[in-house]
Amino acid sequence: MALMEIVGLNHRYGEQKVLENINLNIDKGEVFALIGPTGAGKTTVLRLIDLLEVPSAGEIYFDGLRIPESGKQRLEVRRRMSFVLQKPRVFNLSVYDNVAYGLRWRGERKDKIDKKVNKILEMVGLKGYKDRNAHTLSGGEAQRVALARAMVVEPEILLLDEPTANLDPVSTERIEQIISYIIERRNTTMIMATHDMSQGQQLADRIGVIINGKIVQVGDAKEVFRLPKDKEVANFVGMQNIIAGRIVTNAKGIVMIDIGNNVIQAVSDCPVGEEVYAGIRPEDITLALSKSESSARNCFCGKVSKVASLGPVSRVEMDCGFPLVALVTSISAEELDLEKGREVYASFKATGVHLIKRQVGDTL
Repeated sequence: MALMEIVGLNHRYGEQKVLENINLNIDKGEVFALIGPTGAGKTTVLRLIDLLEVPSAGEIYFDGLRIPESGKQRLEVRRRMSFVLQKPRVFNLSVYDNVAYGLRWRGERKDKIDKKVNKILEMVGLKGYKDRNAHTLSGGEAQRVALARAMVVEPEILLLDEPTANLDPVSTERIEQIISYIIERRNTTMIMATHDMSQGQQLADRIGVIINGKIVQVGDAKEVFRLPKDKEVANFVGMQNIIAGRIVTNAKGIVMIDIGNNVIQAVSDCPVGEEVYAGIRPEDITLALSKSESSARNCFCGKVSKVASLGPVSRVEMDCGFPLVALVTSISAEELDLEKGREVYASFKATGVHLIKRQVGDTL
């Protein structure tokens, strides 16, 4: 049985519909990431789960029991969850008192509070900060206080809303390490909203994609990022190469896709005549200065139109008679002397092409 079950959830703010028919099951001990663009409804889902608002329609079940709209049972369920906001709110008190707040509110004994607070402060790397006023902390330190305050009450469900959205890379890495520690050592059920897709892939067991208030796909990282359900999801998860075409042959599962002025090969059971998008992740494309023998069924000659350095990798845009984008290591880009106008060969395997059926109304 799922620890948290959401059935037919709809929500409005006045006349504005923000969520539509949300259905989710979260198992005990699972880490579930909700990803989607800004304004898609991620935070609203978390607020409804945390019982901060009552949904316009639909039901929420906790541990098999339907949560009522008000009353003692609703309060009891809320006490079994903790919510860490995108912008951490800390009280104008010491770090120790901030973290101890929830325990005192629950009537814990002073000796137990002291033991729990000291232990959790050590876990988040703030043991030496307990007498500091929380308002003097950096953003990353304040977020660690918020995490400590949430975890010290030992919640069954931890809700995280964009936990690293406003932090520098060093602070982000530290927060992710703490979240990983919580996942590994505490077996806490976790639901996190994030627009950082690498974070979702790294930390979550399953990922849900929410776009325009609707859950459009749920699966593990491989399913969501390599096998997007439709063009909208493919665009959001960074497929980047989404090429419209039509299946012209299918020989024992190897299809040929006519893309207008060229042909792409893929592995698929799609029938001849099917209108599709061929999706290729940029990191699955290999670049070379000459055409070489390889197992890749797709090889196209093109000219580099733009190279952008992204730290350890470079994003390479090419014109192969159709636009193509590749991600290569910066070392490879340097060795190939990639620059605008350079002629290159772009190769990718048929198994690296994900086909998406085109829907009526899709724009090319």
